[in-house]
Parts: sequence; structure tokens; C-alpha cells
Amino acid sequence: MEFAILSETFNKMESTRKRLELTQFLVELFEKTSNEVISKIVYLLQGKLRPDFEGVELGIAEKLAIRAISKSSGIPVKKIDEEYKKEGDLGHAASIILEQKTQTTFLVEDITVERVYETLLKIAKLEGARSQDMKIKYISSLLNDASPLEAKFILKILLGTLRLGVAENTVMDALAITFSENKENRKILQHAYNVSSDLGEVAETIAKKGLKGIEEFKITLFNPIRPMLADRIRSEEEAAEKFGSKFAAEYKLDGERVQLHIEGDKVILFSRSLENISNYYPDIIEKIPKRIQADNVILEAEAVAINENTGQFLPFQELMHRRRKYKIEKAVTQYPITVNFFDILFCNGSSCLEMDYKDRRTRLEKVLKEDEFAKHIPMAIMNNGDDVSEFMENSINAGSEGLMLKMLDKPYQAGSRGSHWLKLKREYQNELGDSLDLVVIGGYFGKGRRTGNYGTLLLATYDEDEDTFTSICKVGTGFTDESLDQLYQILNSKVTIKKNPRIDTEMEADVWFEPELVIEVVASEITISPIHKAARNKIRKDAGLALRFPKFTGKIRIEKTVEDASTNEEVITLYQGQKKVAHDKSLM
Repeated sequence: MEFAILSETFNKMESTRKRLELTQFLVELFEKTSNEVISKIVYLLQGKLRPDFEGVELGIAEKLAIRAISKSSGIPVKKIDEEYKKEGDLGHAASIILEQKTQTTFLVEDITVERVYETLLKIAKLEGARSQDMKIKYISSLLNDASPLEAKFILKILLGTLRLGVAENTVMDALAITFSENKENRKILQHAYNVSSDLGEVAETIAKKGLKGIEEFKITLFNPIRPMLADRIRSEEEAAEKFGSKFAAEYKLDGERVQLHIEGDKVILFSRSLENISNYYPDIIEKIPKRIQADNVILEAEAVAINENTGQFLPFQELMHRRRKYKIEKAVTQYPITVNFFDILFCNGSSCLEMDYKDRRTRLEKVLKEDEFAKHIPMAIMNNGDDVSEFMENSINAGSEGLMLKMLDKPYQAGSRGSHWLKLKREYQNELGDSLDLVVIGGYFGKGRRTGNYGTLLLATYDEDEDTFTSICKVGTGFTDESLDQLYQILNSKVTIKKNPRIDTEMEADVWFEPELVIEVVASEITISPIHKAARNKIRKDAGLALRFPKFTGKIRIEKTVEDASTNEEVITLYQGQKKVAHDKSLM
């Protein structure tokens, strides 16, 4: 397939942020795409080469890309650098530069999607002393034969700056329309994606086998399952109101959620965002298989840092010391953990997803033999709000941050945030009574002590219906010098000249970021806002919701994807809950 077709589609998609238009562009693209190449196109649309859990990364630096452009065009690096600074986007700058190309290639090889994809895959796999020179050679070989428009998007993919404003939901909508003529069939594709975490494979299957093939998707050991998520509630009374009598409560631990795939001595660990994190937990790899009473399993657990002397749970941030490439053995010794299991998704070759929670818990307790390192998360059956209050007190005293409440007779809904699971966290000293996980979308340069850092951040919720990030507040309090430096280092790699099409805000920022980082915030209350876009028109016409007196808690949620951030529906629930509290107080 000609790469020009893909480039032209990308160019159209850059010109709009409307989801219907983006979906239609994708439908038109998929209709022109052969079954053999559709998975590659879906990966490239996502700005990747393989599913996340395989860990294939291009890792091309701008300086190296500039050298490759110079090699291909014959134009000096200095002039390319000047054009880049003027345009603010190296892909766009390259398309202008290559129109002025002084070198002529006599033998031009066709630029196809297959050729671009395979070349990028070779680049991603290069290692060793000569890898930089080989990367330049491969990139320049593509640019030699590419048109300016093709070169623009080859470089954008290489640099990770392909900003088309589409996420998985939009791609699945387009696949459903193209191959089943019904957008409603997206739900079937969603299930296949939830159990495989591989959208390229889903695309190839529906293209080759239709919906029948999609319906036959099954869990595959060592391919992560997208995790089930929970709604949040404010109080013990609300839990009893929603669930009635008899439901389960588990300690909500402040650790890293880990999905363990185990067969014999082979163990692979995946994070909540489906990253392979096996390297950070050699102690889990070594110890857990000895505790398993099954041929193969997929389990979910919370890895929590502990105080070895007291056994007390420690905050999530302690685990971040393990996120290092070197001296991991020392980190394992310095920052010990326990692994606290709470669910079983697969056992002895069969899925457990359709089993009720109570049956999954029983199966889990039979499969995992506990010791001091591997434990079952404490669980009890609740009958009313008083039971919840007592169990919450026990949880907090043990160093947890609250409770997870689960319906006893419901299945595991992979990839969904449903009302079958609820999370109840300890109340903060504010009227809001809960924290929010918000996406960083913009920044404002600091002054005084914060000069040289971002002094204030613009934050957003996730709108599930529109697949966008809607602004809800600016936060400038709660930051230490250390956290400001840490955030500056992380966010500098996410700076973008233009606002990402998925960002919905009327605010202006000094700097826009790719919506890729989640941080935790508390606030005094949620108020109606004529400016912010979170839950726009849901409470009041032409108004959204905003946080009053927001404060950063110190938690950078690197384990969460932006689609796992607090949603507009959650914010609406919290807003309505605080209004109910205010009303109840007025009656006292």
C-alpha cells in the first residue's frame, strides 16, 4: 500500500478535532487498506509499532533526526535547526526543507506502508556502538525516496509527535463501521481489545474473519488483560445505598497494581497501563511461582512497600525507587514489598472473567498459598454502613488509603469502569471528601522561587463520551521544590507547540503538553464555572465544573494512563454529593 495514501489521511486528520470527521477519515482509509497491512496502519495511527506490552520503542532524538534530514537533503544541520525553531515541528520543517533538496536520487524506491513500517521496526531493534549511524542510514534512505508530505509524517512517527486527536475508541468505531457497517458493533470489538490489549490484532481479525472472528477472541497467557476499574463514592452510607445488603469490602492499598501471568517458572508482570514491569520486581519473579497451586494463572495483586520492622504499609511513592535501570538488586533490598492478591482472571487454561466475584475469590484463595511475602488482600462481607465504617477504620489503621467495595454476584468487566466496584477513600480535610486523578494539559512559567520551573499546571478530566480532556482547574499549591523539579523533567519531553486536538479548554497556557501525565489533586469543593469545560452543559447550560482551591497531593500517577483519569461523570457525582451533604447539614 502506498504510504502517500496514509500521509494524505494523516494530513486531513490534523486539520480537524471533530470526532465524526476523524472517524469518517479512518473509514475511508480502512476501505482502501488490504487485510495484510491493516494491523500496521492501526499501530502507526497510535504512534507505535507494536502493542504497548511488547515494549517496542523507537526512541529517536531530534538531533539524530536532524542529521538524517541533512544527509538526505544536502542542507546543513544549522539551517535545518533554524527552520525547525521557526516552524516548531520537525516533521513540518522537514517537509519544507526537502522541497529545497539539492541532492538528486537517481534510483527511487517506492515508499510503501510496509517498507516504512519494517524500516521503523529495524530502527527500534538497533543496539550497540554503531546503532546511531545505522539509524541515520535507515532514516535518510526513507527520506531520499519520500515526498515532502511523506517525509513529514515519517518524522512525526519517528519522534512520537503524530498528534491526530484519535484514541482507541475512535479507531474501533471506524473498524466497526468499515467491516460490519454498524457502529454499535464497537462493543464486540471492545471486548476483544479488552482481553488482548492489541488493537492491531483486533483490526486484522475483523478485516480477515469479520465479527465471527472477533467473537472468538480469548485470553492469551502473557498478553495482558485491560484492568477493571471502579467508580468512586463519598461515604459508607452511599455504599449501602448502592449495593444494598451483602457485598464485599477489601483494603484499598496504596501500591502498584500488578497483573501476574504465571506458567511454571515463567512469570511476566504488567502494570495497570500494560507496561511490562518484570525487571522492577525480581523478588516477585523468584518467590511467587512457589506459592501457586495451578499449572497456569493470571492474577491481580497490589505490590506495596512496607516497613520491614513494623510490617506497616508505606506510601506508593516509596515504590518509585525501584523504577531504575541499574542497581535494582540494591533497590529490592532497600525497599521491600509484600504482594497482596485480590483477583484471578485465568486458571488452568480457562477464563475466570465470567465467574462471580465470590467464586473468583474462592478460586484465588485455593490457588495462592499465603506466606509473609504473598498475601490475600484482607476482605470481609458487609451488611450495612456500620460494617463498612468499622472495616474502614481497620484499613486506615493498617496503613491503607480506604476500601474497595465489590458486588458478590458480578463478573470481572475487563477494561470497564463500572458500578460493580466502588472505591471509598479516607476523607481529606475538605468538603470534597476525595481526591481526583487529573491529566496535565498545560503549564505556566514560575516566578520568584519557581523561576525555571512550571509554577502552575492546567489540569483536565477525561470525557469518556467525546474521548477528550476537558479543563477543570489550574493548580499551583502543594508542590515542593523536589516535586517541581521532577515534574519539569517529566513534562519537558511532552511539550508541544500546538494544543493537542483532544484537549478541550478555553484557557490559554504558556506551554501545552501532550496529555500523557496524571497527577493527584484534592480541593475544597467543586463549583460551577463559565470558563472550564469539565461536564459542560451537564449541570447548567453554557457552564462547566471547576475545582475550588485545588492542591497537589504529591502523587504523580505514573501507573495510570490518561484514560484512567477521573471522568466527568465522577466529577458530577462528587458535585451532586457535596450538594446533598450541604442540604443535610442545613436540616440539622
